[in-house]
Amino acid sequence: MTDIIAADIGGTNARFARASLDAKGVPTLGTVRKYKVADYPSLQACWAAFAEDEKADGALPRAASIAFATAIGRDVIKLTNSSWVIRADTLAADIGVDTVRLVNDFEAVAHAVSRLPDENLPLLFGEDKPFPTDGGVTILGPGTGLGVALIAYDQGHPHVIATEGGHLDFAPLDPIEEKILSYLRDKFLRVSTERIVSGPGLNYIYKALGTIGHDRVVLMEDPELWQAALDGSDSFARAALERFCLCYGSIAGDLALAHGPHGVVLAGGLTQRMRDFLPHSGFHTRFKAKGRFESLMATVPIRMAIHDEIGLFGAAAAFREK
Repeated sequence: MTDIIAADIGGTNARFARASLDAKGVPTLGTVRKYKVADYPSLQACWAAFAEDEKADGALPRAASIAFATAIGRDVIKLTNSSWVIRADTLAADIGVDTVRLVNDFEAVAHAVSRLPDENLPLLFGEDKPFPTDGGVTILGPGTGLGVALIAYDQGHPHVIATEGGHLDFAPLDPIEEKILSYLRDKFLRVSTERIVSGPGLNYIYKALGTIGHDRVVLMEDPELWQAALDGSDSFARAALERFCLCYGSIAGDLALAHGPHGVVLAGGLTQRMRDFLPHSGFHTRFKAKGRFESLMATVPIRMAIHDEIGLFGAAAAFREK
């Protein structure tokens, strides 16, 4: 067993847990501790608070794997909606470990998917068949933006590839979406897919539909709008969610074609909240609607990743000893 600290750092919350990796790299998480990023001036200060809370269980392991909600690969990592600045070259010393692995948050989700048992990956659509021995599986899900990653299987071994697939151009497929795109072009120089399929995207769709039909809508913050859409208490919010699912399906299908249509996994908290809604929405109709490839797309297994702490689990699964 390999013992490490797993961390999942977002702009609002930071989560930490001890993790033990078995011989196949499958993590077991200990007690999950959650901290408000705004309550600490730096990652080092938050790490120290975690170490203090864990002192009854002894010294922390000297290795860590940390997922950040931002692009990785630069010397200086800056978090969205946070003042924290992380210097990759000094981070290990700053937090008192010998080895540290840094990954993007959705890259971590893909690592989680590659290690989750079948019961955590229920089938939503398509044929019930396993991940390919050779080929790509698309991982995507809406959150603050639209996270996209790829698992490339080579003789059964998963290779996780981080992508920025959420920043592809949005392509409207009917007159309503053309009008939604026109509405957003008045606000943004370029309209990417994550302007539509993301947590904030539902509100853009909601407001755009109101403008298109000259309807009076009740303006709501994102959390309130999502709740109203999911519980059906606001019919217009519900209509926006229906359109959201159409777009989500279109984008998922495009990405699956680009990566090789062997499998798709939908992940993230918003997708889990839509678990009962998605099967009855237009998601799969749009996913399949790829012209000459429609019959092939109908067979692609589309699964949902279910895990309460998928970011932490994935950060731990991403660990590689140097």
